[in-house]
Amino acid sequence: MILTGLAVGAVLGIVMQRGRFCVTGMLRDIFMQRSWRTFVALLIVISVHAVGLAALTSTGVIAPDYSTFAPAAVIVGGFLFGLGIILAGGCASGTWYRSAEGLVGSWVALAMYAVSAAAMKTGMLSGFNGWMKSWDTGLTTVPEALGISPWWFAIALSALTIVLARHFLARDAKKPKIARLGNQPTWKKPLHIYTAGALIGLIGVIAWPLSAAAGRNSGLGITTPTSNVLNYSVSGDTGYIDWGVMLVLGLLVGAFIAAKATGEFRIRVPEGKTAVRAVWGGIMMGVGAALAGGCTVGNGMVETSLFSFQGWVALLFIALGVGVGAKFWLKPAGTKQTTAPDTYTTGDSVDHDVVSAEDSVLPTGDSRSQDAAAPAAFGMAVAPVGVGIKLKQNNVAQDKARDLGDGYYALDSMGAVCPFPLIEAKDVMKNLEAGEHLVIDFDCTQGTETIPQWAVDDGHEVTDFRELGEASWQITIKKG
Repeated sequence: MILTGLAVGAVLGIVMQRGRFCVTGMLRDIFMQRSWRTFVALLIVISVHAVGLAALTSTGVIAPDYSTFAPAAVIVGGFLFGLGIILAGGCASGTWYRSAEGLVGSWVALAMYAVSAAAMKTGMLSGFNGWMKSWDTGLTTVPEALGISPWWFAIALSALTIVLARHFLARDAKKPKIARLGNQPTWKKPLHIYTAGALIGLIGVIAWPLSAAAGRNSGLGITTPTSNVLNYSVSGDTGYIDWGVMLVLGLLVGAFIAAKATGEFRIRVPEGKTAVRAVWGGIMMGVGAALAGGCTVGNGMVETSLFSFQGWVALLFIALGVGVGAKFWLKPAGTKQTTAPDTYTTGDSVDHDVVSAEDSVLPTGDSRSQDAAAPAAFGMAVAPVGVGIKLKQNNVAQDKARDLGDGYYALDSMGAVCPFPLIEAKDVMKNLEAGEHLVIDFDCTQGTETIPQWAVDDGHEVTDFRELGEASWQITIKKG
């Protein structure tokens, strides 16, 4: 029966990869974009999940064991996890499926996540984990504390989610259509994030009885299965292999199949700073998730759908951790003047160094067009090491882009991890004049959604959007 976990995980991996479903990004958008649009997708997951689990529980199909609320562990763990996913560039499930897209930085974060989670759950830090959880209120769910049916909460949340989803869909319908890559068959096009949310919620409902039938009375989960993968690897104890382990392995396989089939897989090696951040991010994720009793899946999707105190408090503090992390670490690269009076170079980015834009590509047929090429070693894309700067006429505004002439500027973000291609593009765009064009080369998969969405939201026009090769794209944006 545990093999059903592999099948469910594979479907989950496909949906997450094709929907670019990243809870980190959803929470980050609240603070950086002042937008709740993508967060509604998480509410859709929770709502579908909540209705499904209420139905399964009411009919006796499943009998969940409700987590008790240990405030100190949940608050500290949630906040630490939120900081960690900013450093790592993705939450637990996001790190698994981005690993399947070939991001070596995600491999590093995933390994450290497994090590730190295992240390907290069964290793040298288990005593600290137990001590942090010693203050346990005994509270389980809000409906139980109030003595009312969870159906009231499931229905109320679903109604709110429907109103919010209709609001944002209606608002999007009034804007220009989001630019998409041309000449793609339907099956290669990304899922709408709300569609992905509904599917993930449904997968979560299906997962619980299948997991229970295999002897694991729980639904979707990432942290404990990830630590169990490591425990099995080092001990050989088959007792660690359960439905949850099959789930995360299936997620990796499904996401790889989806990425490979759609041309979105390529080995991408991070530069040093990104790798170091991935190490610390992975450690913080593992420690934080173990303390809080779950990650953005276990707490943010499952426990919230059960309306547990743990789930909603953890989600709140994960969001606060994301907000603080975004404030300190998600900034555009700075600039500084060199000895040459008209030459500028960038300071090191908080996450990456940005590549020189000397090989940028313009739309086919443009007289300024050149072939783009990301730095490579042994066929693997390597994170970039420098950036070209143009000095605008006022001798103050410095753009991280090469002046191509005729109002075109090139920004090469190859190798930059999400969300830095968007951060740098926004930083450059604010110094351009209306009607000027920014040509952006990037290989961040999530950028195929976030960059065109930003262009529409800020009133710019996408004049060209194309694939440059495996997992690499170019978009040209005219400032509005």
